Amino acid sequence: MSTAPGFDLPDENDDVLDQYSQTVIRVAESVTPHVAAIEMTSERRNGRVRMGSGSAVVFTGDGYMLTNAHVVAGLRSGRAVFADGKHSDVELVGADRLSDLAIVRGFRSTPPPAILGNAETLRVGQLVIAVGNPLGLAGSVTAGVVSGLGRSIPVRAGAHTRVIEDVIQTDAALNPGNSGGALADTRSRIVGINTAVAGLGLGLAVPINATTRRIIAALLKDGRVRRAYLGLVSTPIPLDASAVVRTGQKEALRVVEVIAGSPAERAGLEAGDLVLSAQGRAVSSAESLQKLLFANAIGEPFPLTVLREGKSLRVIAVPSEMSDAG
Repeated sequence: MSTAPGFDLPDENDDVLDQYSQTVIRVAESVTPHVAAIEMTSERRNGRVRMGSGSAVVFTGDGYMLTNAHVVAGLRSGRAVFADGKHSDVELVGADRLSDLAIVRGFRSTPPPAILGNAETLRVGQLVIAVGNPLGLAGSVTAGVVSGLGRSIPVRAGAHTRVIEDVIQTDAALNPGNSGGALADTRSRIVGINTAVAGLGLGLAVPINATTRRIIAALLKDGRVRRAYLGLVSTPIPLDASAVVRTGQKEALRVVEVIAGSPAERAGLEAGDLVLSAQGRAVSSAESLQKLLFANAIGEPFPLTVLREGKSLRVIAVPSEMSDAG
């Protein structure tokens, strides 16, 4: 430590800094070997080559890796390079645009799998560490805290708007190339797959939880996920005391935005509505709603109970199927 005037710090601060540093170093050393830099390519008929790059996390012993759907969009094959310099050809197994998750498989020997955790145990303020390959810089590590949970984020791509549901928001710096990388807790468990969506200016990650495990299973089995689509952008909020007494619930989903032309708009839902239940089940997070929006909900009446200006309303939406282009 420097002894120059004005730069001395109490010994206890040294201890805190050292503990923090040791935690980040330990997690980085544990997680980095499981994270690959991937480059996906596809040759068009005109001879031009399309490319997509990002990161991927090995999660099975036979070479399957998690990444982001937007990293592999429209691309079928490529190469993964690991921190030790080893590399493997990879091919796309499947992708789900709504969750922004995709799976690729390596053909050569890959590192052992990372340990998948459970994002449902995360708390706001908790330390998390992001490992990826931003801007081509392999094995880059950033640390931060969980800033928010259960977010729904609208992402506009050309004429389309898609909503990434139930994301983790962090203040860990993410840049292009971090997409598909690992978000780990202090026990080196992967609790999220980072998604550095251009233009948002936020650190976001797709959580590893019961819903995403269901998505992963569908991608491994069928290469796609049939999803029901409502078109809501929402955020969880606590209800005030009077609403708690009237509804028996402590939390609800506040509708931030209703996507134009969506089933939610056709059903009459409005920004500011508080969604209390769906299909008779209480909802208090994006995930609790997302769990109800798989294939069996497509084209079927989907009753929602909402609070609007203090009044309870029953709304019937009819979810459509989330198209691959949506």
